[in-house]
Amino acid sequence: MTSNNYDRLKTMRHPLLSAFLLISVSLGTSNLITACGTSQAESGKELRPAVPVAVAPVVQKTLPVQIRSTGLVEASATVSVKSRIGGQLIEVGFKDGQDVKQGDLLFQIDPRPLEAQLKQAIANQARSEAQLQQAIANQVKSEATIAQARANRDRDSVQMQFANTQRKSYESLYAQGAISRTQVDQFRTNAEASQSTMSASDSAIDTTIAAAESTKADIEAAKANLAAGEALIDNAKVQLSYTSIYAPIDGRVSSIKVNQGNLVKADDTAPLVTISQIKPIYVTFTIPERSLSQVKQYQKRGKLKVQAFVANDKKPVEGELTFIDSLVDATTGTVQLKATFTNKDDRLAPGQRVDVVMKLSEETNVIAVPAQALQTGQKGQFVYVVKADNTVEIRPVKVSNTVGNEVAISEGLKVDEKVVIDGQFNLSPNAKVEVKEPQKEPQKESPKESPKDLQK
Repeated sequence: MTSNNYDRLKTMRHPLLSAFLLISVSLGTSNLITACGTSQAESGKELRPAVPVAVAPVVQKTLPVQIRSTGLVEASATVSVKSRIGGQLIEVGFKDGQDVKQGDLLFQIDPRPLEAQLKQAIANQARSEAQLQQAIANQVKSEATIAQARANRDRDSVQMQFANTQRKSYESLYAQGAISRTQVDQFRTNAEASQSTMSASDSAIDTTIAAAESTKADIEAAKANLAAGEALIDNAKVQLSYTSIYAPIDGRVSSIKVNQGNLVKADDTAPLVTISQIKPIYVTFTIPERSLSQVKQYQKRGKLKVQAFVANDKKPVEGELTFIDSLVDATTGTVQLKATFTNKDDRLAPGQRVDVVMKLSEETNVIAVPAQALQTGQKGQFVYVVKADNTVEIRPVKVSNTVGNEVAISEGLKVDEKVVIDGQFNLSPNAKVEVKEPQKEPQKESPKESPKDLQK
């Protein structure tokens, strides 16, 4: 082979050799990188530190079935005290915010003008009584006059009959010529006079009867005046009673709106004071309409206890459910309920916002865990369960009830399993964990007694 042929062959082999060397280097580098990466991953897995977590055991216990809501405290009764008469306020019998009892004097209005009106009404009544007595006396007098007039009429009737008899006798004698005409005319005149006297007596009777009827009318008028006077006296007494304003209910008064010395108006727009009855006191709250049938079902078994939690006060106020509204609010889909509290310790005040917990019943043998163990993911709620090898697994759970800081689990957990309650943010499935010991509060050392104290 000549040198030219050799150079040509050398030129042809060079690209193949270069390609072969490039492929070999690439494969070697890839294997080297893969080996290095695997080694680093295995080394990282072995060197990853355990995640410190706090755990709690899964327990079986009895939990109450509750409904929680927010309520508004209301007074069981509210009265706006107003004056029913006008006058000067001369006394205030309480202080701002004081508790009062029914019948306690609140305000005193100057009674003197109304006392004068009462005295005048009493004096007018006495005058009407005197007028009645005078009318009765006139009636008695009229009846006596009527009796006298009738007696006079009877007398005049007898005299008229006698005069007529004499007239007839003398007219007969005159017809026989036994007496003169003068004598007959005299007896005729006597008979006519008796007739006139008789007519006058009849007129006198009519007059006295009319007078008697008039006195009867005077009596009725006097009685009417007495009745009206009695009404005026009663009204004056009522008006006078309005000068003293008493508490209509037990309760707590608001601030005084009008001070002593001011003039007050009858039925003024603004009340003098407002009394709120706070013992007992109400708390109104709402529940979803879907819970209404459940509440009514448990209410048939007995009274339902209700607790009201005041802000910054861990101890609840105890009461009971006393009212369920018959209507459902179509706008909010809720039903209004009302609970009654004795409020003996004055922890509730009208207008206060409180958290309400109504206990319906109790569930026994419930699987329960702390509420902070519960997590929410894309597939629903879950907890981290610590396994025997100190690794964790994700366990889907179903919650049936929540009571305070505890949740009842219907599916997913067993008693004595341990769930993570703190440190979940750094966890992943099969992650190694280190259980932290719960921190204990340092015990306070009792002060040492000095020799002086020991001697005492």
